[in-house]
This record gives sequence, C-alpha cells and structure tokens, in this order.
Amino acid sequence: MLGLAMAPLLAPASPDQSTSLGSSPTRMKMVLFLLSVSVLACYIDRSNLSIAAEMIKGELKISDFQLGALLSVFFWVYASLQLPAGWLVDRFDVKWVFTAGFFLWSAATAVTGLLHGFIALVIVRAVLGIGESIAFPSYSNIFSTHFTESQRGTANAALQIGLAMGPALGMSVGGVAVGRFGWRPFFLVLGLGSLLWLIPWIKVMPARAKSARVGTQSNVKLTDFLRMRSAWGSCFGQFSLNYSLYLLVTWLPSYLIRSRHFTMNGMARAGGVIFTVYAISAFICGRLSDRLINAGHSPTLVRKAMLGIGLTGIGAALFGAAVAPDGMVVPVLGFGGALLAMAGTNSWAVAQTIAGPRVAGRWTGAQNFIGNMGGACAPVLTGYLLGRTGQFYLPLAIAAVIAWLGTISWVLVVGPVEEIAWQHEAPSPVPVGASAGTART
Repeated sequence: MLGLAMAPLLAPASPDQSTSLGSSPTRMKMVLFLLSVSVLACYIDRSNLSIAAEMIKGELKISDFQLGALLSVFFWVYASLQLPAGWLVDRFDVKWVFTAGFFLWSAATAVTGLLHGFIALVIVRAVLGIGESIAFPSYSNIFSTHFTESQRGTANAALQIGLAMGPALGMSVGGVAVGRFGWRPFFLVLGLGSLLWLIPWIKVMPARAKSARVGTQSNVKLTDFLRMRSAWGSCFGQFSLNYSLYLLVTWLPSYLIRSRHFTMNGMARAGGVIFTVYAISAFICGRLSDRLINAGHSPTLVRKAMLGIGLTGIGAALFGAAVAPDGMVVPVLGFGGALLAMAGTNSWAVAQTIAGPRVAGRWTGAQNFIGNMGGACAPVLTGYLLGRTGQFYLPLAIAAVIAWLGTISWVLVVGPVEEIAWQHEAPSPVPVGASAGTART
C-alpha cells in the first residue's frame, strides 16, 4: 500500500529539474522511498507502546500517571539529543549516522518484547529515543542537499505519508495482532523485521564523498541561531504541531477505548482510518505546495498559508472531538488529521530552505528539540489530568489552544522562507532548478 501511494509522489516536481546533484534521479527516488519506509518504522516503534498501553498498565499494575510517564520518556530523551544529532549529521556522513541510529532503535523495539519490569521498559524506551534522535536532522540534511525548494514539499510529503502510515498500520494491524497474540510477539517481530531495511539502504544511499555538493564545515554557531527571529518562530511552531500529533499518537487508543467505549478491534479500525486520512492529505498537500511554487507563487506565501490553515484546523478538530457525539468523533478527528498533515508537510520544508544545506541538520535539530518538548509534555500532562479528572475534555482543549498559538508563530514570527546569509559564510551552491533567494531572517 505504501509503495502504491508513493509511486506518483516520487516523480520529479517538473521535467526540467534534476532530483539530486551528484547522483541519478532514479537512485534518489529510491532513497526517498527508503526514507519514507524508515519514518514508517520510526513511528510504529514510537507509537506501539500506546497500542498495548492498557494491557501493559494491567500487567504491571501501574497508575495513569506512571503510564503517561512511560509514554513520554522516549520524547524527553529524543528531544534532548536533537542538538547533538543535528551536529553529527552536518559534520559526518549522514548515510552512516542514520544507519547506526536505525539499527539502535530497531534493536530497542525487539528487546522491549522481552522485558517484564517498569524500570526496564523506561530504560529501553530511552534507548529508542537515542536511536531515533538522528532521524529528522538526517532527513533535512538529505533534502536540503539533494532537493530544490520546489521539490521539498513532495519530499517532505513522502515522510509524512510514512509518519501517518506508521500509526495507521500500528493501530489497524498491530491492534488486532496485540489483541490476538499479546503485545510481546508484536514488539519482537516488528523490531527484528525492521533490521532488513538496512540492506537496501546501505546499497542505495550514496556516501558523502560521492554526493555532497557543499563542504562539511560551517562557522555557524548556536548563538548565531539564537539571534534569528525565524528560529524562535519555527521552534515554537513545531512545539505546537508536535503537541497535537503526539497527543494522538500516544493517547488516541486509550481515548477511543475509555471515553468512546470502542472495542480493541474498533479502536484499531478507527485509528487506522484517522491516520490513513492523514497520509492521503500529506500526499495531496505536498504535491500542491510544489505545484504552486513551480507556478511562480512565493514559498513564503505557500508554506505559511498551509501551516496556518493546518494548525488552525487541527485546533478546531481537537476542541470539537471533546464535545462531539460518539458517532462523529472519528470523522472530526479524521478532518483534524488531514489538516495536521497539511501543516506537517510544510514545517520541515521551511527549516530546510531557511537554514540552507550547510546548517539544515543543526537547524532541524534545534527545531525538533523544542518541538519534541511538546511530544514530551503532551502524554504526561494528559496522564496527569486524566488521573485527576477521569475525562479527556481538558487535555483536548489545551491541545487546541496550543495549536492556535502555533498558527501565530508560523505566520507572524517566522520571516520570509528564504535561505539566510549566515555571517562569515559563503552562499550555498544552488541546486539545479532552484532560484537563489535573498537572505533575511
């Protein structure tokens, strides 16, 4: 199913543009497909614990707060390592940095199925966060280096499809598997099976010495980043986006079962539908954003419009889900998922363009560091409020307000979507088919 969805997405944005410099377009299409599969595995691995949350809670006899803490520990570790991960992928060959991270997070998933104690599960979720911390800085490094501005909507849409299909398959297939066979075999098969992905990745992904179009050294420092208004805007904007996303990734199964009285199979079907709608929207919005930019519309207008509409819409959907009747909750959340995908497809494209290829990994690392504080806060705050009130009304309302604040951040705080002229840095070479933008913050 992922392959069929990806086929038209992998086509170049326009016939006169090369997909990559230094490597054939066909090879980079395969790289893009593998990256989409990797983020699918990534999001199954980070969401699989929520699928089995009610079983684990009963087996380990832990409280709602402890369950929220267990669901959030991944995000605290993952977020705290974003800055060093961004430095690693900008400094060393992203091919091998990503290989090491993928191996570590897949192994951690497999080991989870063998553990029996709360503390052991906390530790292995921390290891999962270490491995996955290199993912999005690596994606941005690759896209900023090999894809032009008018191709990045499509490239990031490929990631968003994988991101959405991870929870969709996890809930629809994994939910049924966990209900029938238990959660331990699910983790073992998933972790060990994911390791097979490394075989084509090592073969297809070009090494930096053969493909890099920019130097690996950069004089940009963290203090330079902190002086950029656009950096602060994109960081809080990502926080708001991730808060909504990870609220759904971590607590949606429990919400549907507890508050809406779904069965395990009913939850699996409903969750699969919501995230499949997300994937379809990512495909449409990614292609649409690139077509609009190719037609001559400003990247600033296109990216900000989609971010603003997307976050405003997911806020409305989350607020609506708190009060909707049972028969409407899945359509309302599906609508929200479609708009969340619109925002997610464009948020990373903004970072990749503004930072430029020399700094894309570090900018993404910083943006993801702050952004994933939202991922860390959402599950534990939800668990705390759920333990105090027994209801999901307040957690959903808080997420809605945070999403609306994110709209303000992306639209008004982030400056023009053009590459920054970093002080003491020579301009980055422009990929084939791209236009050189003026450098402003």
